Amino acid sequence: MNYARMVIEKEAPEEYGYDRIRYNLSESSIADQKLSDIGLSLPDLTLFYGEHRGEKELRALIAAQDNGLSPDDVLVTAGAAGALFIIATSLLSASDHLVVVRPNYATNIETPRAIGCAISYVDLDFDEGFAIDVERVAAAVLPNTRLISVTCPHNPTGTMMSRADLDALIALAESRHCRLLVDETYRDLSYGERLPSATSLSPSAISVSSLSKAFGIPGIRIGWLVTRDPELRETFLAAKEQIGICGSVIDEAIAREMLKLRAAFLASLLPEMAKRRDIVQSWIDGEPLVDWVRPQGGVVGFPRLNVDAGFDLDRFYARLLDEHGTYVGPGHWFEMPKRFFRVGFGWPKETELRGGLEAISASLRGRASFHRER
Repeated sequence: MNYARMVIEKEAPEEYGYDRIRYNLSESSIADQKLSDIGLSLPDLTLFYGEHRGEKELRALIAAQDNGLSPDDVLVTAGAAGALFIIATSLLSASDHLVVVRPNYATNIETPRAIGCAISYVDLDFDEGFAIDVERVAAAVLPNTRLISVTCPHNPTGTMMSRADLDALIALAESRHCRLLVDETYRDLSYGERLPSATSLSPSAISVSSLSKAFGIPGIRIGWLVTRDPELRETFLAAKEQIGICGSVIDEAIAREMLKLRAAFLASLLPEMAKRRDIVQSWIDGEPLVDWVRPQGGVVGFPRLNVDAGFDLDRFYARLLDEHGTYVGPGHWFEMPKRFFRVGFGWPKETELRGGLEAISASLRGRASFHRER
């Protein structure tokens, strides 16, 4: 394994310092929750080794979200990142091949790179609505392809594939005898149709999710992977046991109680997040130098700056932060041009979201100063 720090982590707001940021539009989740916010308190737990697969009731609550799944199909992990690490290191070697749709969450790319496997990228196009092209994915599959990696709802664009596209990707994985990994971290934050979990549709599909983004509790580090393939379940469990044996019984207790509140929590959350999305849409409608593909899920979008080649994007982002206290996720976090940036509209308060968007406009109004001298 050849580890390298991910740019998105090196430049994360917690690394830069939250106290230096006034308008933080770089976050990819809803606002961080306190136990009191969601009406939870810690029971008097026995701090023993927990069940290796994850606490049974917690796994049952996860499996109950889709037809055809059982608690035995679920492996609780250290966040979605832990699930993605387990999947990549279990399925990929230096002699294998991965097809990954890009841009993508950095772990979906960097861990395979650390393994040393060959990777083919299927890049999404702004001018095509960041829509996945199943035929291009199929064309990238090789005889030694072990895994096809996608996210839905997509991070960082917030776009979603159709049910027909999901079915087509599953059929592709089945016909080519490889696995389809679907990172479904934002699935509970779908503004239209909520797609079924991919793994509920086929044993060839592996689903990953967590409580970090849609529920605002990343500090408990609870995620999961789901597979209906018994052999894979044992392999993934072996990986988890060798990494950390089991999860934290404290974290799993909080996660269990959070999922019991899931329906009521989301019923309140989704209309508010839809309103936030509309705030960004209204800003973009009035800002000629910015455009986006309207997100269909999640709490992030991926706007594009409509600036010419002489515009100094590094200087723009630096001054946006230093002079306006506004932090966004520039495109290089996702191996995309820096004229793109991720904006998170779920984490900041509404006044902070509006303030950050206005700061971007104010900075763009002085765009003449961002042109490089010839």
